[in-house]
Amino acid sequence: MRDLGPDIDPIESREWQDAIADVIERDGPNRAHFLLDRAVAQARAAGATLPFSATTPYQNTIPVDDQYEFPGDLDMEWRIRTINRWNAMATVVRRNKESSEYGGHIASFASSAVMYDVGLNHFWRARSAIHGGDLVFFQGHVVPGIYARSFMEGRITEEQMLNFRSEVGGEGLSSYPHPWLMPDYWQFPTVSMGLGPLMAIYQARFMKYMHNRGLIDMADRKVWCFLGDGEMDEPESRGAIDLAAREGLDNLIFVINCNLQRLDGPVRGNGKIVQELEGNFRGAGWNVVKLLWGKGWDDLLENDTSGRLRQLMDETVDGDYQTFKSKDGAYIRKHFFGKYPETAALVEDWSDDQIWSLSRGGHDPEKVYTAFRKATDTRDQPTCLLIKTVKGYGMGSAGEGQNTTHQQKKLAEEQLRAFRDRFKIPVSDEDLPKAPFVALNNAQKAYLADRRKALGGAFPQRVSTSPKLAIPPLEAFKAQLQNTGEREISTTMAFVRILTTLLRDKELGKHIVPIVPDESRTFGMEGLFRSIGIYNPAGQHYTPEDREQMSYYREAADGQVLQEGINEAGAMADWIAAATSYSNHGVPMIPFFIYYSMFGFQRVGDLAWAAGDSRARGFMLGGTAGRTTLNGEGLQHEDGHSHIIAGTVPNCISYDPTFQHEVAVIVQHGMTRMYQDQEDVYFYITLMNENYAHPDMPAGCEEGIIRGLYRLKEVKKAGKNHVNLLGSGTILIQAIRAAEMLEADFGVTADIWSATSLNELARDGQDAERWNRLNPMEPPREAFVTQTLSKAKGPVIAATDYMKNYAEQIRAFVPGRYTVLGTDGFGRSDSRVNLRRFFEVDANHIAAAAMVDLFRDGAVDEATLKAALAKYDIDGAKPNPRLV
Repeated sequence: MRDLGPDIDPIESREWQDAIADVIERDGPNRAHFLLDRAVAQARAAGATLPFSATTPYQNTIPVDDQYEFPGDLDMEWRIRTINRWNAMATVVRRNKESSEYGGHIASFASSAVMYDVGLNHFWRARSAIHGGDLVFFQGHVVPGIYARSFMEGRITEEQMLNFRSEVGGEGLSSYPHPWLMPDYWQFPTVSMGLGPLMAIYQARFMKYMHNRGLIDMADRKVWCFLGDGEMDEPESRGAIDLAAREGLDNLIFVINCNLQRLDGPVRGNGKIVQELEGNFRGAGWNVVKLLWGKGWDDLLENDTSGRLRQLMDETVDGDYQTFKSKDGAYIRKHFFGKYPETAALVEDWSDDQIWSLSRGGHDPEKVYTAFRKATDTRDQPTCLLIKTVKGYGMGSAGEGQNTTHQQKKLAEEQLRAFRDRFKIPVSDEDLPKAPFVALNNAQKAYLADRRKALGGAFPQRVSTSPKLAIPPLEAFKAQLQNTGEREISTTMAFVRILTTLLRDKELGKHIVPIVPDESRTFGMEGLFRSIGIYNPAGQHYTPEDREQMSYYREAADGQVLQEGINEAGAMADWIAAATSYSNHGVPMIPFFIYYSMFGFQRVGDLAWAAGDSRARGFMLGGTAGRTTLNGEGLQHEDGHSHIIAGTVPNCISYDPTFQHEVAVIVQHGMTRMYQDQEDVYFYITLMNENYAHPDMPAGCEEGIIRGLYRLKEVKKAGKNHVNLLGSGTILIQAIRAAEMLEADFGVTADIWSATSLNELARDGQDAERWNRLNPMEPPREAFVTQTLSKAKGPVIAATDYMKNYAEQIRAFVPGRYTVLGTDGFGRSDSRVNLRRFFEVDANHIAAAAMVDLFRDGAVDEATLKAALAKYDIDGAKPNPRLV
């Protein structure tokens, strides 16, 4: 606190303090807050430099007098919760008795059991015919407790519990929340820490977007996100909290379990993580509620007439708080209360057991209920609940409050006995070593059933079905199936025209969600600003400087474009929210997220993987893709590997089209797979900003486009020397030029092949090989690449704007000689001509590679090859671009 010097008028100071105390007594703290705010504003207007403090004292935010009456049966819920604790512990212990390979976590749920119990009994509504349902991001490490709850409810069998983390046989339970592995149970994947809070914010935001556009009635639905205080150090955990406050997301509740421990030790040993987080969230504009102390502390605080206890609470650091809960009542008496005579006197008549029984707020169901209720009643602000607990609560010597507690997987018999006795679990001494699961009695089962019935049904539960959308036929994109004549356009422009066609569709248009970080004008999408508007829940309260232009920057409460600023991670979280809308809201949406390809899978790869786990459906568009198409931008902008990364996500279908008809076929096919056939896949399509003429769509090429390869141009009469030039994206144009050069210079003819997806070709070939290996007595299957190129004459030369590994994937399936050209190495700034020359993927290098292969096949002699190398200016001593 800033030193303001001595009090020059103590009597006047006391009068002010008494006046505020009188206002609080007569009209409550809100009135006092109002008056003080007015006084502070007046002082600042007069030039007073009043310091800002974003934190409040280290006490419960909600006074005892404002606590709500608990609506349930406290004794019944305690009995059920203790059994839940036991079964959660037993789930991990029993698996690790079998083998330590299985792992698992006990301590996180032990610390947060009350919070989940209160939420499941009194707050979280299931989706039903009359309610859209709440969305809950469960903390990943607590899943044994959630499974144990479902086991008690009869939703999960004992066999499944015994197969925790053993899923290969089909009757197991996933290690963490994974919608891909448990598609009817988990709503969101959360254990890649930091992604849960980011995705929760954008899920809440997207819920408002859907409501404001009239697509759903949001009503009183909430998005709850459970987090650990250690997880809040992930940049993504706090990276979007300003957005939540700025847009008034009162449908969003963060519950941060402040057990003061990371995986290895204290979160802030020398400080106070609760105070730090309070400052961050209050400063950002959130409603913050601290729940630190259980009801046992209420009388002590009321008797703290000296203020020493409050002072002691404020000045004690987290490392000491953790130590206290790893010891006993005598230690706490000496090292906490014993610090000051006044605090020691408060507990001088208490036994050590009484001191030890003082609980933290997160273990008090009545106070947790009040905190949750305050959060759900808050309007115009998101709420952050900071709830203090003990990690490993109830585990005693097995890890309560200890640095090792996160890694604790096994409990010795005496530790099981202490756990049983502490929570009065009905397990005999004889059965104790087995750590058996405990079933509820009929009254307890009925109680749980009644609570969930009142809240609409089972929870958690993911709805995997949604209405099918009527997808327009390919003919709807007729303009993109025809040639462009002398006009040259980019595939980015072609995509924008396809998107415009979809937006104009009377039935489908409202389901389209265009998402752009901050490059709409770069991608030629500014025309959407005026036609469908940029989403802003507050509308537009200013006159944009370009108001007189056709494509002015128009924001609207029902705007359709999500424009996220310079924020790829936020835009990707937006995309995931839209791409999972079919499940979360029962309304399928078709998101098109377009961005610089270099800033896609490379920067948001973890979110791309989470999208796969989430069973997302939608389109990601990597704009200005390739290592040489974005000339002049240099190393950090030129993409030569996004397709390789995209291939690592099992349900991501990726394409690198060259022509507008390919883009149209891929988009139409993708919409059919995702929104008619309802496959849980998503599409990644790279687009270029390079302009060139586009041909008519060849007849019958649709299957080849979709499967990844088709013959774009076939020489009617192949010459004596013939090759096959295969390419994708803008480098296919170089292959076409190389074919012209080869025929003009050396009489070599070439068929041109468009490889729209080398990733899909590779997967197909690998699938064929797998089938043949597992079914050796059956007729062998043949890779699509092999089928397609089996009658091709001469060598195959593949060139792309990506690293060689992209095209190398199909080598095993290509019949005959196969040569790959690619753009390995760091990008750099220059013209497209020079970049392609540098990376050896220009027409000259493609033509020269063809001549080398013909020479190796004995089709041309050495003199002809030398002439070709000279003609195409090939320097054998040129440094390797990968190493330069």
